[in-house]
Amino acid sequence: MKPLVKLSARLRALCLSSLVALLLTGFAAVAASGAAAQESSAAGFGPLDTTPPSKTTPEEIVKKFAARETEFAEARENYTFRQSVKVDTLDEDSGKINGEYQQVTDITFSKEGRREEHVIFAPANTLDQGPNGGITMTPADFDEIEHRLPFVFTNENLPQYDLTYVGRQKVDELDTYVFQAAPKRFEKNKHYFQGKLWVDQQDFQIVLINGMTVPQDTRPGHEDLEPPFTTYYEQVDGKYWFPTYTKAEGELHFAAARGALSQDIHIRSIVKYTDYKQFHATSRIIYDGQDITNNKATPPSNPPPK
Repeated sequence: MKPLVKLSARLRALCLSSLVALLLTGFAAVAASGAAAQESSAAGFGPLDTTPPSKTTPEEIVKKFAARETEFAEARENYTFRQSVKVDTLDEDSGKINGEYQQVTDITFSKEGRREEHVIFAPANTLDQGPNGGITMTPADFDEIEHRLPFVFTNENLPQYDLTYVGRQKVDELDTYVFQAAPKRFEKNKHYFQGKLWVDQQDFQIVLINGMTVPQDTRPGHEDLEPPFTTYYEQVDGKYWFPTYTKAEGELHFAAARGALSQDIHIRSIVKYTDYKQFHATSRIIYDGQDITNNKATPPSNPPPK
Protein backbone atom coordinates (compact mmCIF):
# COMPACT_ATOMS: atom_id res chain seq x y z
CA MET A 1 0.00 0.00 0.00
CA LYS A 2 1.09 3.55 -0.57
CA PRO A 3 -0.51 6.97 -0.07
CA LEU A 4 -2.26 8.76 -2.92
CA VAL A 5 0.37 10.67 -4.87
CA LYS A 6 -0.34 13.39 -7.40
CA LEU A 7 2.06 15.17 -9.71
CA SER A 8 3.04 18.35 -7.95
CA ALA A 9 2.73 21.90 -9.19
CA ARG A 10 6.51 21.89 -9.71
CA LEU A 11 6.29 19.08 -12.24
CA ARG A 12 3.26 20.51 -13.97
CA ALA A 13 5.10 23.80 -14.33
CA LEU A 14 7.56 22.01 -16.58
CA CYS A 15 4.86 22.10 -19.23
CA LEU A 16 5.48 25.81 -19.48
CA SER A 17 9.12 25.30 -20.43
CA SER A 18 10.61 23.63 -23.49
CA LEU A 19 10.46 20.15 -21.94
CA VAL A 20 9.59 18.68 -25.31
CA ALA A 21 13.01 19.49 -26.71
CA LEU A 22 14.81 17.73 -23.84
CA LEU A 23 12.73 14.56 -24.00
CA LEU A 24 12.20 14.21 -27.73
CA THR A 25 15.63 14.34 -29.31
CA GLY A 26 15.51 14.14 -33.04
CA PHE A 27 12.54 16.46 -33.62
CA ALA A 28 14.24 19.36 -35.35
CA ALA A 29 11.30 21.73 -34.95
CA VAL A 30 12.04 22.13 -31.25
CA ALA A 31 15.70 21.21 -30.98
CA ALA A 32 16.84 24.80 -30.55
CA SER A 33 15.13 25.10 -27.18
CA GLY A 34 16.90 22.06 -25.66
CA ALA A 35 19.19 24.08 -23.43
CA ALA A 36 16.32 25.88 -21.74
CA ALA A 37 14.55 22.57 -21.14
CA GLN A 38 17.63 20.96 -19.62
CA GLU A 39 18.06 23.85 -17.21
CA SER A 40 14.49 23.47 -15.91
CA SER A 41 14.36 19.65 -15.90
CA ALA A 42 15.91 19.36 -12.44
CA ALA A 43 12.72 20.84 -11.00
CA GLY A 44 10.82 17.57 -11.33
CA PHE A 45 13.03 14.93 -12.96
CA GLY A 46 15.77 12.96 -11.29
CA PRO A 47 18.79 11.51 -13.12
CA LEU A 48 18.12 8.75 -15.63
CA ASP A 49 19.48 5.35 -14.59
CA THR A 50 20.05 3.36 -17.78
CA THR A 51 21.09 0.11 -16.11
CA PRO A 52 18.74 -2.86 -16.68
CA PRO A 53 15.88 -3.22 -14.17
CA SER A 54 16.52 -5.51 -11.21
CA LYS A 55 14.42 -8.61 -10.44
CA THR A 56 12.43 -8.20 -13.66
CA THR A 57 12.87 -7.66 -17.41
CA PRO A 58 11.67 -4.91 -19.76
CA GLU A 59 9.41 -7.48 -21.42
CA GLU A 60 7.76 -8.32 -18.09
CA ILE A 61 7.29 -4.63 -17.29
CA VAL A 62 5.62 -4.05 -20.67
CA LYS A 63 3.34 -7.05 -20.15
CA LYS A 64 2.29 -5.81 -16.72
CA PHE A 65 1.64 -2.21 -17.64
CA ALA A 66 -0.23 -3.13 -20.85
CA ALA A 67 -2.55 -5.30 -18.73
CA ARG A 68 -3.05 -2.49 -16.21
CA GLU A 69 -3.61 0.06 -18.99
CA THR A 70 -6.22 -2.22 -20.54
CA GLU A 71 -8.01 -2.35 -17.19
CA PHE A 72 -7.73 1.43 -16.85
CA ALA A 73 -9.14 2.02 -20.35
CA GLU A 74 -12.19 -0.07 -19.53
CA ALA A 75 -12.63 1.72 -16.19
CA ARG A 76 -12.43 5.19 -17.75
CA GLU A 77 -15.37 4.29 -19.98
CA ASN A 78 -17.45 4.17 -16.79
CA TYR A 79 -16.49 7.64 -15.59
CA THR A 80 -18.02 11.01 -16.31
CA PHE A 81 -15.68 13.97 -16.62
CA ARG A 82 -15.31 17.46 -18.05
CA GLN A 83 -13.01 18.11 -21.00
CA SER A 84 -11.79 21.67 -21.56
CA VAL A 85 -9.95 22.44 -24.80
CA LYS A 86 -8.19 25.69 -25.67
CA VAL A 87 -6.10 26.17 -28.81
CA ASP A 88 -4.28 29.48 -29.33
CA THR A 89 -2.13 30.96 -32.05
CA LEU A 90 0.45 33.42 -30.75
CA ASP A 91 2.05 36.49 -32.27
CA GLU A 92 5.78 35.84 -32.57
CA ASP A 93 6.79 39.40 -31.69
CA SER A 94 4.50 40.15 -28.76
CA GLY A 95 3.56 36.65 -27.62
CA LYS A 96 -0.07 37.75 -27.49
CA ILE A 97 -2.94 35.52 -28.58
CA ASN A 98 -4.19 36.38 -32.07
CA GLY A 99 -6.58 33.48 -32.59
CA GLU A 100 -8.39 31.06 -30.29
CA TYR A 101 -10.61 27.99 -30.23
CA GLN A 102 -12.33 26.93 -27.02
CA GLN A 103 -14.76 24.21 -26.12
CA VAL A 104 -15.84 22.76 -22.78
CA THR A 105 -17.65 19.42 -22.95
CA ASP A 106 -19.22 17.27 -20.25
CA ILE A 107 -18.82 13.55 -20.94
CA THR A 108 -21.83 11.91 -19.29
CA PHE A 109 -24.26 9.01 -19.62
CA SER A 110 -27.90 8.87 -20.54
CA LYS A 111 -30.48 7.15 -18.35
CA GLU A 112 -30.04 4.13 -20.58
CA GLY A 113 -26.30 4.10 -19.88
CA ARG A 114 -25.19 5.43 -23.27
CA ARG A 115 -22.15 7.71 -23.31
CA GLU A 116 -23.04 11.28 -24.27
CA GLU A 117 -21.20 14.55 -24.90
CA HIS A 118 -22.75 17.88 -23.91
CA VAL A 119 -21.01 21.06 -25.07
CA ILE A 120 -21.51 23.64 -22.31
CA PHE A 121 -19.19 26.40 -23.54
CA ALA A 122 -18.09 27.18 -27.08
CA PRO A 123 -17.34 30.83 -27.91
CA ALA A 124 -16.71 31.94 -31.47
CA ASN A 125 -13.69 30.33 -33.07
CA THR A 126 -11.15 32.99 -34.10
CA LEU A 127 -8.28 30.76 -35.22
CA ASP A 128 -9.06 31.62 -38.83
CA GLN A 129 -8.68 35.35 -38.11
CA GLY A 130 -4.94 35.17 -37.48
CA PRO A 131 -2.23 36.45 -39.84
CA ASN A 132 -2.48 35.29 -43.46
CA GLY A 133 -5.84 33.66 -42.84
CA GLY A 134 -4.86 31.80 -39.66
CA ILE A 135 -5.46 28.07 -39.30
CA THR A 136 -8.45 25.73 -39.05
CA MET A 137 -9.21 22.76 -36.82
CA THR A 138 -9.29 19.57 -38.90
CA PRO A 139 -10.80 16.13 -38.15
CA ALA A 140 -7.25 14.98 -37.35
CA ASP A 141 -7.03 17.64 -34.63
CA PHE A 142 -10.19 16.42 -32.93
CA ASP A 143 -9.09 12.80 -33.32
CA GLU A 144 -5.82 13.65 -31.60
CA ILE A 145 -7.62 15.31 -28.68
CA GLU A 146 -9.79 12.23 -28.18
CA HIS A 147 -7.32 9.41 -28.78
CA ARG A 148 -3.65 10.40 -28.61
CA LEU A 149 -3.39 13.22 -26.08
CA PRO A 150 -4.91 10.96 -23.36
CA PHE A 151 -2.89 8.00 -24.67
CA VAL A 152 -3.57 4.54 -23.28
CA PHE A 153 -1.19 1.64 -24.05
CA THR A 154 -3.47 -1.40 -24.02
CA ASN A 155 -3.01 -5.04 -24.99
CA GLU A 156 -4.91 -4.21 -28.17
CA ASN A 157 -2.48 -1.61 -29.50
CA LEU A 158 0.67 -3.18 -28.03
CA PRO A 159 1.44 -5.20 -31.24
CA GLN A 160 1.47 -1.93 -33.23
CA TYR A 161 4.49 -0.51 -31.38
CA ASP A 162 8.16 -1.09 -30.79
CA LEU A 163 9.01 -0.39 -27.15
CA THR A 164 12.58 0.27 -26.08
CA TYR A 165 13.56 0.31 -22.43
CA VAL A 166 15.32 3.61 -21.62
CA GLY A 167 15.88 3.34 -17.87
CA ARG A 168 14.57 4.31 -14.46
CA GLN A 169 13.86 7.87 -13.39
CA LYS A 170 12.32 9.64 -10.45
CA VAL A 171 9.56 11.99 -11.59
CA ASP A 172 8.65 14.26 -8.71
CA GLU A 173 7.67 11.80 -5.92
CA LEU A 174 7.29 8.82 -8.26
CA ASP A 175 9.74 6.06 -9.19
CA THR A 176 9.17 5.25 -12.84
CA TYR A 177 10.34 3.09 -15.72
CA VAL A 178 10.97 4.99 -18.96
CA PHE A 179 10.23 3.56 -22.41
CA GLN A 180 10.57 4.90 -25.93
CA ALA A 181 7.60 4.03 -28.15
CA ALA A 182 7.42 4.10 -31.94
CA PRO A 183 4.95 2.55 -34.38
CA LYS A 184 6.22 -0.56 -36.18
CA ARG A 185 4.56 0.49 -39.41
CA PHE A 186 2.07 3.04 -40.72
CA GLU A 187 -1.32 1.94 -41.96
CA LYS A 188 -3.22 4.18 -44.35
CA ASN A 189 -5.43 6.83 -42.71
CA LYS A 190 -4.20 5.92 -39.22
CA HIS A 191 -2.21 8.02 -36.77
CA TYR A 192 0.03 6.88 -33.94
CA PHE A 193 1.87 8.11 -30.87
CA GLN A 194 5.65 8.40 -30.97
CA GLY A 195 7.64 9.42 -27.93
CA LYS A 196 8.37 8.49 -24.32
CA LEU A 197 6.29 6.85 -21.58
CA TRP A 198 6.91 7.06 -17.84
CA VAL A 199 5.39 4.07 -16.02
CA ASP A 200 4.92 3.98 -12.24
CA GLN A 201 7.06 1.18 -10.80
CA GLN A 202 4.41 0.11 -8.28
CA ASP A 203 1.09 0.60 -10.06
CA PHE A 204 2.40 -0.27 -13.56
CA GLN A 205 0.39 2.53 -15.14
CA ILE A 206 1.47 5.44 -17.31
CA VAL A 207 1.89 8.65 -15.31
CA LEU A 208 3.44 10.85 -18.00
CA ILE A 209 3.87 10.82 -21.78
CA ASN A 210 5.79 13.12 -24.07
CA GLY A 211 5.73 12.83 -27.83
CA MET A 212 3.90 13.67 -30.99
CA THR A 213 1.42 12.31 -33.49
CA VAL A 214 2.83 10.50 -36.54
CA PRO A 215 2.71 10.52 -39.48
CA GLN A 216 1.97 14.15 -40.27
CA ASP A 217 0.94 15.47 -43.66
CA THR A 218 3.72 17.79 -44.77
CA ARG A 219 2.77 18.08 -48.44
CA PRO A 220 2.90 21.75 -49.51
CA GLY A 221 -0.61 23.10 -49.62
CA HIS A 222 -2.01 20.06 -47.81
CA GLU A 223 -0.27 20.34 -44.45
CA ASP A 224 -2.04 18.84 -41.46
CA LEU A 225 0.39 19.39 -38.60
CA GLU A 226 0.39 18.82 -34.84
CA PRO A 227 2.89 20.15 -32.28
CA PRO A 228 4.65 17.89 -29.73
CA PHE A 229 2.71 17.38 -26.50
CA THR A 230 3.04 16.31 -22.88
CA THR A 231 0.23 14.65 -20.93
CA TYR A 232 0.14 14.27 -17.15
CA TYR A 233 -1.88 11.65 -15.27
CA GLU A 234 -3.18 11.68 -11.70
CA GLN A 235 -4.54 8.92 -9.51
CA VAL A 236 -8.34 8.78 -9.28
CA ASP A 237 -10.21 6.82 -6.62
CA GLY A 238 -6.89 5.53 -5.32
CA LYS A 239 -6.36 3.02 -8.14
CA TYR A 240 -6.43 4.42 -11.69
CA TRP A 241 -4.10 6.98 -13.25
CA PHE A 242 -6.30 9.13 -15.48
CA PRO A 243 -5.09 11.89 -17.85
CA THR A 244 -5.73 15.31 -16.30
CA TYR A 245 -3.63 17.85 -18.20
CA THR A 246 -2.08 18.11 -21.66
CA LYS A 247 -0.01 20.87 -23.17
CA ALA A 248 1.12 20.98 -26.79
CA GLU A 249 3.20 23.81 -28.17
CA GLY A 250 5.38 24.37 -31.20
CA GLU A 251 6.08 26.21 -34.41
CA LEU A 252 4.18 24.80 -37.38
CA HIS A 253 5.71 25.45 -40.79
CA PHE A 254 3.44 25.79 -43.79
CA ALA A 255 5.29 25.82 -47.11
CA ALA A 256 4.56 28.20 -49.96
CA ALA A 257 1.90 26.77 -52.29
CA ARG A 258 -0.77 27.90 -54.72
CA GLY A 259 0.46 31.47 -54.73
CA ALA A 260 0.50 31.76 -50.93
CA LEU A 261 3.65 32.65 -49.03
CA SER A 262 5.19 30.22 -46.59
CA GLN A 263 4.47 30.92 -42.94
CA ASP A 264 5.37 29.72 -39.47
CA ILE A 265 2.58 29.69 -36.89
CA HIS A 266 3.21 29.40 -33.17
CA ILE A 267 0.44 27.26 -31.69
CA ARG A 268 -0.33 26.29 -28.10
CA SER A 269 -3.00 23.80 -27.02
CA ILE A 270 -4.11 23.01 -23.48
CA VAL A 271 -6.56 20.22 -22.66
CA LYS A 272 -7.81 19.62 -19.13
CA TYR A 273 -9.76 16.58 -17.91
CA THR A 274 -11.47 17.29 -14.60
CA ASP A 275 -14.28 16.19 -12.28
CA TYR A 276 -13.90 12.44 -12.78
CA LYS A 277 -16.85 10.63 -11.24
CA GLN A 278 -17.70 6.96 -11.53
CA PHE A 279 -21.00 6.34 -13.25
CA HIS A 280 -23.48 4.17 -11.38
CA ALA A 281 -26.23 2.79 -13.53
CA THR A 282 -29.71 2.98 -12.06
CA SER A 283 -32.11 0.07 -12.12
CA ARG A 284 -35.69 0.40 -13.31
CA ILE A 285 -38.71 -1.75 -12.45
CA ILE A 286 -40.83 -2.55 -15.50
CA TYR A 287 -44.25 -4.11 -14.86
CA ASP A 288 -46.73 -4.85 -17.62
CA GLY A 289 -44.76 -2.62 -19.99
CA GLN A 290 -44.74 0.37 -17.60
CA ASP A 291 -41.93 1.93 -15.57
CA ILE A 292 -43.06 1.75 -11.92
CA THR A 293 -39.63 2.41 -10.38
CA ASN A 294 -40.90 5.35 -8.33
CA ASN A 295 -44.23 3.81 -7.39
CA LYS A 296 -44.49 2.99 -3.70
CA ALA A 297 -46.95 0.16 -4.25
CA THR A 298 -45.44 -3.12 -5.31
CA PRO A 299 -46.86 -4.84 -8.37
CA PRO A 300 -49.34 -7.62 -7.64
CA SER A 301 -47.90 -11.07 -7.81
CA ASN A 302 -49.32 -13.63 -10.21
CA PRO A 303 -52.03 -15.79 -8.66
CA PRO A 304 -50.82 -19.26 -7.69
CA PRO A 305 -51.71 -22.01 -10.12
CA LYS A 306 -54.84 -24.00 -9.31
